[in-house]
Amino acid sequence: MAQGMDIERWDPECLFNNTDHRTDLNGVDRLIVRRGQPFSISLYLRSGSRYQPGVSSLDLVAETGPQPSEQYGTRASFGLSANIDTSRWSASVTSPPSDMVALSICSAPDAPIGRYSLSLGQSGKIDFILLFNPWCPGDAVYMDNEQNLAEYVLSQDGIVFQGSYRYPIANPWNFGQFESGILDACLRILDMNPKCLRNPSKDHSGRRNPIYVSRVLSAMVNCNDDRGVLLGRWTNDYEGGVSPLAWRGSVEILRNWDTQACQPVRYGQCWVFAAVACSVSRALGIPCRVVTNFLSAHDTNSNLTIERYVNENGELIQTKEMIWNYHCWVESWMTRPDLKPDFNGWQASDPTPQEKSEGVYCCGPVPVRAIKEGVLTSKYDAPFVFAEVNADVITYMKKKDGSTSKVITTTMVGQKISTKSVGSDAREDITHLYKYPEGSAEEREAFKKAEHHNKLLQQQQNHGLHVAIKVSPEMKKGCDFDVFAVVTNNTESEKKCRLVFGSCAISYNGNLGENCGFKDLLNVELSPGAERRIPLRLNYSKYGGLLTEDNLIRLAALLFDFATRETILATRTIVLDNPDIKVRILGEPKENRKLAAEITLKNPLPEPLEGCCFSIEGANLTGGRVITERLGSTVGPGEDAKVKIYFTPTHSGLRKLVVDFDSNKLGHVKGYRNVIIGK
Repeated sequence: MAQGMDIERWDPECLFNNTDHRTDLNGVDRLIVRRGQPFSISLYLRSGSRYQPGVSSLDLVAETGPQPSEQYGTRASFGLSANIDTSRWSASVTSPPSDMVALSICSAPDAPIGRYSLSLGQSGKIDFILLFNPWCPGDAVYMDNEQNLAEYVLSQDGIVFQGSYRYPIANPWNFGQFESGILDACLRILDMNPKCLRNPSKDHSGRRNPIYVSRVLSAMVNCNDDRGVLLGRWTNDYEGGVSPLAWRGSVEILRNWDTQACQPVRYGQCWVFAAVACSVSRALGIPCRVVTNFLSAHDTNSNLTIERYVNENGELIQTKEMIWNYHCWVESWMTRPDLKPDFNGWQASDPTPQEKSEGVYCCGPVPVRAIKEGVLTSKYDAPFVFAEVNADVITYMKKKDGSTSKVITTTMVGQKISTKSVGSDAREDITHLYKYPEGSAEEREAFKKAEHHNKLLQQQQNHGLHVAIKVSPEMKKGCDFDVFAVVTNNTESEKKCRLVFGSCAISYNGNLGENCGFKDLLNVELSPGAERRIPLRLNYSKYGGLLTEDNLIRLAALLFDFATRETILATRTIVLDNPDIKVRILGEPKENRKLAAEITLKNPLPEPLEGCCFSIEGANLTGGRVITERLGSTVGPGEDAKVKIYFTPTHSGLRKLVVDFDSNKLGHVKGYRNVIIGK
């Protein structure tokens, strides 16, 4: 006859289990395990009591969420079996008969993630946290590649690409998903989501499914409909918060939200929303990466076409439909049992609040493969993401008399879709995962599937007169430089044209600032086959005060052919280079040994910098906090701003020290240094 075990005390073996489950970077003071993988608990029986195979019994109950129920999958009752069954909740004794019992327990590979309590018969309860397990073949987030897992789950830092498609800029980011308190903040995000507040039992049950969890995160990283993490702002006024460019990582943002009663952190823009979503996904065990789409379309009426208007100077007239210079979202790795098997793998979801989906500001997850194939019926929000990378662009000129005419232009959306390479800081181009080559038969086919036939072949309609914009190789913030409109006459006849060539400051999401250089040539004459280069001088004295923090200038050259009455438009957005930040590490980098970073930046501007301030942070380098050092003095033109900042690394391995410089005239310059910390 079975006899219940008489347990005096137990040890959850946190150091062993957390290390085995790759959660030890969260700390080893509590039990954090991954689903579908056994973990061990040591049970110590009361004096005179022994474990006897076939006689001793133990009733175990694992529960998560309020009102746990077997129907919802939030409660599991199970006893001892001869062997562990990794397909469901099970337990087995792995030690010989004695007064100490080594108990092996395994959760189901589709159990809901979150906080659990495990009852050991009548003896007591063990609390633990259960996460997704991309190392487990039975888990929906399973990823069969150790290098990819090291990058997309375990790596605590990375690169987010900004700038322009001709000039992508690699900016460092500290994801910090294993820093103290971050996992708790991530679980709190799930608990604060409106679906959980409305029906907690159903929501906790839904946490078995990474599709459901990533959709909740897409809604909760922004605060538009809920008590989400970040408030977005796209003007240059960041009163009551900080500029989105001030952030170096997710740790401070998630901690601020968690410690300030879930008040939204001010402010975010697309790369901040995406990077925070990536931190939370990795913390919960979903493989995730940040993706940047250059020339990203924002289609508001779902017709897969962006209609743009320019005035007679070639300046954009602001409308709701925009082409962002770049836009960032995340991809998460999972199977899609709700769709065709072809659609397993990377899923795009976008936490930046742009359009509503099912009544809420969220977007995705949608299979990247469905975007490529133009299967726009796929859940969730395929038409919106398809338009971001594939929309047609039609440009009209609005004349002073109110009439409009079509303009020939060659703008292509969805360029150089980029993410950080596995195991290096290089840029990986993943455009081919989202779309077939422009103009190819497969791309036409994908458009037809998307019920969309009018991809404009405007390039061919250009009857031999051509305008392009060329730039200087060195365009540094603080310098004066030339840009060029190059007009070519490929026809057999003499051409007389008017050229309007202008420039204005622009923010990365397409909001136009003021004019910073303009030229109107009423009589440009070109003989057959001739080419003319027309320079436009951009002076720091003119553009310096107009630039947004994005350092972007939009150039537009509008060519009017007097003979054919055609208008041809060329546009280009240029990024002005910030100065490099130089980082020297002083001392031998070892665990728990104090180091100094000597950080230097040369003032590139023809005016002094005041209020200079360097900040550093890095996973396992700065104790999960930001360390700031201010300069007392003004830094003159061409002079160095220089500081020494001390920090103590806590873990060995390759780490990224992320640096930010700020001042009154030169703001949020980013730099980083990879450091190998010895044991």
